[in-house]
Parts: sequence; structure tokens; C-alpha cells
Amino acid sequence: MACAQTGSGKTAAFCFPIISGILKTCPPPPPPPQEAPALRIASPNALILSPTRELSCQIYEEANKFSHQTGVRVAVVYGGAPFYQQFGDLERGVDILVATPGRLVDLIERARVSLQTIKYLALDEADRMLDMGFEPQVRKIVERMGMPPPAVRQTMLFSATFPLEMQRLAADFLSNYVCLAVGRVGSSSALICQRVDYISDVEKGNHLRDLLYEQRARRVDNKQALTLVFVETKRGADFLEHWLSVKGLPATSIHGDKTQRERELALKSFKSGATPIMVATDIAARGLDIPHVAHVINFDLPKDIDNYVHRIGRTGRAGKSGLATAFFTDSNQPLAKALADLMREAKQEVPDWLLQFADMSSYGRSRSRRPNSGGRFGGRDYRRDSSSWGGNYQAETYGGTSAGENSHASANYEFGHESITPTGWD
Repeated sequence: MACAQTGSGKTAAFCFPIISGILKTCPPPPPPPQEAPALRIASPNALILSPTRELSCQIYEEANKFSHQTGVRVAVVYGGAPFYQQFGDLERGVDILVATPGRLVDLIERARVSLQTIKYLALDEADRMLDMGFEPQVRKIVERMGMPPPAVRQTMLFSATFPLEMQRLAADFLSNYVCLAVGRVGSSSALICQRVDYISDVEKGNHLRDLLYEQRARRVDNKQALTLVFVETKRGADFLEHWLSVKGLPATSIHGDKTQRERELALKSFKSGATPIMVATDIAARGLDIPHVAHVINFDLPKDIDNYVHRIGRTGRAGKSGLATAFFTDSNQPLAKALADLMREAKQEVPDWLLQFADMSSYGRSRSRRPNSGGRFGGRDYRRDSSSWGGNYQAETYGGTSAGENSHASANYEFGHESITPTGWD
């Protein structure tokens, strides 16, 4: 079970050992001759599960780079894409299979994939994988679809945050495991400059517009700097994309109601700089590594500080600096204590008004992290604090102390009958 800051290279941390292990213990066979019949059931040696299609595709691309000219075959399967294309990839043989849970269950039930030869299992963004939305599917894959038991396979769970309740669930998938924490787990990178602006709901749109106008001239590595804007709802993402476009700011959006093709086009347009602004729900908060994202704006702050950490981690990656701006309204008071603590931990300047909100916040007082405990982020192995835990374990810490999108949530937009413009927005 491994935790490390966003942008620190966790994908390489599980891909390299898997590729090395396959080459040492089960080297891939030579490709079959052209006249040989196509393989009908794929039996990979390694399975990498991730919560979103975009993250699965990214892991697939990175694993392909890492295994270049080794003979190790990598394939990816995810929902929203045609079955026939993925069938073809599987029938050509696969050593490492990257998958989202839903599509993998479907392929196993169609007798296109067998898990009986799995030697390595990796769950990326494991805390999200095991939340209420994904836990049943993951349990079905790991426990009831023919996969070898924990003592036979090597299991790896990776995330930037690992709350204690998720650690307890994950223990069901592991056997006598090592809990490894690298850096300041659950914290943001010191390379990310965090800014919090106190603002009313009706001022949000105009303030965002002004920030984006300032950003237009900025460049990163001689390329247009990209800005990622997070909102709470799918409806809000669509609205904000349209409003920004009307204001002459090229924008695209991504959320769970869009088709796979629409999501791929939005990401391609954003990465290329054709639309240097992308409005997103939390579907884009986890794992995505998009070069040249210079600014992350939390137009709507999330309900949970973990999601905030993941969101701002889309900038300041791989040693580059980044800026994260949050719009704080009166309704965000429950997050004030956790946000102030996080900013202090990252040696950021905390506004006096935010400290006042933090003092009033019963949420932060009841759920704040204890000093040096790693707390709810999972920087500390929960077994150290559990008197009921029986058994031996190992734990290592290096470098310091150790929600999905909601289409029904109330967005802070006031839609008129005659106009798309919320009250107070120009």
C-alpha cells in the first residue's frame, strides 16, 4: 500500500516492477505466425485497475513506453469504446491489461478475459476505486472471478490520499503487506502556489473571466499555458463552458455525461492548446498528467479536502511550478479548517479571514489531522493505531510525515428563464 504526492511518479512506481517481474518470471512468448488461429481468451500476467477511462488510457500509454522493445504486450479496455476493437487487441495476446472495472467484468463474463494467470494486481487511485461506487465491482473482480489469492499474487495499491476507512477495506485484498509513505502524504506539492479568494456566488463568473484574461498571455515551455477549472456539477460544467466561449475565451468541458468520443476530443483539444481552458468535474481530478497546466481554479470548492488535494495536483507536476486558485464562499465554511491546515503544511500564506472561518468550523475541529499522525490521508499505517489488529506488518515512511461528481448536487448558478447568465455576471 503506497501513498505519495500527486505528480511524483506513482505510475512508474508500479509499472517498472511489474514489467521487470514479467521479464524475469514469465517472459512473453514470441508472436504467433500469421497462419496461427487468433487467441480467444486473454490471460494476462498483470492487471492494472483504475477508476476512469482517461486515467486507464494514460496508464496504458506510459506502460507502452516503459515496455518498449521488451516484448511485453500491453492492452487497455474501458467502457464507452467499441467492443470489436478491444476484442482484437486482446486476441493478439496481452501480458499487462489496464482496465476500468465495469468493462473488465463484462469481458470476463463474455469469456474474453481470464484472471487465472494474474501474478501482479495494481489498483491506481485505490481510495477512489474502493469508495461506495466501485467497491462491489472491485470485490467481484478480485474475489469471485478466478484471480489467484493474495498470498499467490503481488498486490499494489497506490494513491495520493488513503483515508483510514479505505485502508481497512484494502486490507481484504492484501496479505501481510507493507505500508509505504513517501513525502508529505495527503499534502500538496510545495511547487504549487495556493491562493484562496473570498468571493460571493454572484461575483464568481466575472472574477473567473478576469483571471482567465490575465492568463491568456502566459506561456509554459514556449507553449500556451493551460487552465483547468473545476466545478461541482455536470450541468455547471456545460453552462460555464458556454458562458466562457461567449466571452471570447476558448473553452471545452469534460464530465461523466459526455460520450467517450466527446471526452477524448475535449482532452485532445485542451492538451493541444486549441482550447486552453477546460471546465471539468472531479472526473478529471485524479491521476491525469496533462503537460503545461499552469493554473488550476476551483470555481466550486469540493466538499472533501482529499478531492481538493487531487484537483490542485493537476499542476505543479514533475518538478514544475504551478498556481492553484480557490473561490471561497460562505457555504464553504465546513472546509475552512482543513484547507487552512493544508496550506500551512505546504508553507503557503493563509489569509486572516480564512483563519477566522476555520475557528468557526466545527467540521475542521472534528476531522482535522492530529500532528504527525498522517490522519485521514493515510500517511500512517492504521494498524499502528488499532489495538484489534492481529498479525505482523512492516511500515516505512520516507521524506517526512507520513467523491465522485454529482449530477444532482445544487450548483451555485441562478439560471434565468430568458438568459443563460447567472445573476450578477456580466
